[in-house]
Amino acid sequence: MKTVLITGASTGLGKDFAELFAKDGYSLILVARNKGKLESLKNEIKTKYGQESYVFVKDLSLPGSAKELFDEIKKKNLNIDSLVNNAGIGLNGAFAENEFQEETQMLQLNVVTLVELTHLVLPEMIKRKSGEILNIASTAAFQPGPYMSGYYASKAYVLSFSEGIAEEVNQYGIKVSTLCPGPTKTEFFNRADMNESKLASNPILTMDSKTVAKLGYKALKKGQVVKIAGFLNFLLAQSIRISPRFMIRKIAKGLNYIKK
Repeated sequence: MKTVLITGASTGLGKDFAELFAKDGYSLILVARNKGKLESLKNEIKTKYGQESYVFVKDLSLPGSAKELFDEIKKKNLNIDSLVNNAGIGLNGAFAENEFQEETQMLQLNVVTLVELTHLVLPEMIKRKSGEILNIASTAAFQPGPYMSGYYASKAYVLSFSEGIAEEVNQYGIKVSTLCPGPTKTEFFNRADMNESKLASNPILTMDSKTVAKLGYKALKKGQVVKIAGFLNFLLAQSIRISPRFMIRKIAKGLNYIKK
């Protein structure tokens, strides 16, 4: 039986990915900060799909947490056949006015932890000549984002990094996919204090998390390196490539700005 490690598994896309993998017969390694929600999901997965889940309560925004998690998983003699780097946070506001600790915490979770977990699991995957890694980026990865400058930059890193290693490891039969959702109905906007933004209330681009998760899951299984969720989001991402940069910056500024 194969095992998948899913970070940020307690809600939203992480929870949806857990159900998709469980339905396909995977056992689950579920990671998040909320033990109650993880235990609830574990029981739900067992009842609905008959699959075992292993719960690890961990704050992956802390330096060193990725290695701690990996070591704890190894102590339980669990193999990681698939990795879903789903955990991530956003931060809204002018960069100069945000607490720098919050900016670095976001980069730790969105970038450093993702890269470290990937680095930890790849040697065993290469040795087995099989494995799957799904990294969650965003349509934000294709453009700058005033008032969310650090977040947009973090997702640009995830996209570029994931595309690069996809080429490095495909010779070993390892699939690396990057899912780039647009606005999605999860707890993201609430946690980023963005419910009042034009981006959060955009009815045209916003998608439900289950649909986005299914698109990402199918892309991973097909070995699709980059998957933009939704046709309209795909068109938007393509238009960014040919639009003047100054115009892209100003549009993103208007979508992200919140009067406080």
